[in-house]
Amino acid sequence: MKIVVGHLYPDYLNIYADRGNIAVLARRAAWRGHELEVHTVSVGDPVEPGAHDLLYVGGGQDREQALVAEDLVAKSDGVRAAVDGGAALLAVCGGYQLMGRSYRDFHGGDLPGIGLFPLETVAGETRMIGDVLLECELEPGVVRTLAGFENHAGRTRLDAGAEALGRVVAGFGNDGDSGFEGCRVGRAVGTYLHGPLLPRNPWFADWVLAQALAHRLGEAPVLDPLGDELEQQAHAVSALRARSRGGKR
Repeated sequence: MKIVVGHLYPDYLNIYADRGNIAVLARRAAWRGHELEVHTVSVGDPVEPGAHDLLYVGGGQDREQALVAEDLVAKSDGVRAAVDGGAALLAVCGGYQLMGRSYRDFHGGDLPGIGLFPLETVAGETRMIGDVLLECELEPGVVRTLAGFENHAGRTRLDAGAEALGRVVAGFGNDGDSGFEGCRVGRAVGTYLHGPLLPRNPWFADWVLAQALAHRLGEAPVLDPLGDELEQQAHAVSALRARSRGGKR
């Protein structure tokens, strides 16, 4: 089956190897006989509702976010229609911030977001950097750990009742205070975790793939397991580094 990915602003938002997440999805799809077809969606390009099974956006510095923010707002109807129509979405760091309502940068400039996620972000005086470990329950009763690397000045505050991606076991998370990281709205997920995220978290890569396939199939399929020994080792190393930092800061 062909899985169509709309990669938003890869020419602007691609730090800390965020592009590697696409490579992981392509390989894990191919190992199961599927094809990942990636379309670049940059400044001036529309997001056509129904055209993509997954939308992906990576991270960037304040300068790059400022260059794309207004254009992303112009795409907001298309992004919302895609998600409302069952497409999956994964937004990392700067992309995550712009999927909220707004981001106030370090210099006090307000960048508009599209409001897909119920949150707002304000840059703090210091950066929150290091390995981070989460506990996630994306399926009822199934708790898994998610390991990655965070490097952000933004303090992201979720609205009351909003669903976080996970609970912080070690590291900072959204704001260094609430104990939560990321945000989830149905098949749309935002997170600060770089690294890239998916190579060291094969279960989450497969969850994203399954959500993309659900756009075509109507429900998320159960994917055949893969031999993930190396990926599990990478996860274990990252998780150990995060735990050595202690609890949330």
